[in-house]
Amino acid sequence: MFKSILVPIDLADTDLAKPAIETAATLSQNWSGSIRLLNVLPMTPVMLAEYVPADFDDQQRQTSEEALAIVARESGIDAAHISGVVRQGGIYHEILEEAAHMKADLIVMTSHRPAMRTYFLGSNAGHVVRYAKCSVLVVRH
Repeated sequence: MFKSILVPIDLADTDLAKPAIETAATLSQNWSGSIRLLNVLPMTPVMLAEYVPADFDDQQRQTSEEALAIVARESGIDAAHISGVVRQGGIYHEILEEAAHMKADLIVMTSHRPAMRTYFLGSNAGHVVRYAKCSVLVVRH
């Protein structure tokens, strides 16, 4: 049923992602599926562009790709069934784009506990749940 699972993670807080990765691993084993880890880098603000090295975005992407590879190795999931990708842009937009690109059957993501500000502004998980074309499982930490 879930052959292609997308797991967006924040590399700044990998402990928060562990329950989502574990859940995705269990689900993928049941259906011999694959897991793709996704990290979304924010765009470098134009006003800061002149103060950072010319290859700043490339350096950030490379660092994120290396960190994703470490997370994938530490997950215990067979290397043939897990991959990682780094995208740059708005978080929920890039999650939805990657899910469409890979034809994901399921998105498994964690979410922080709701706070008053998220009730009014919405959260990335909330946007993904509302607009994803596939099933979404939100795992609470």
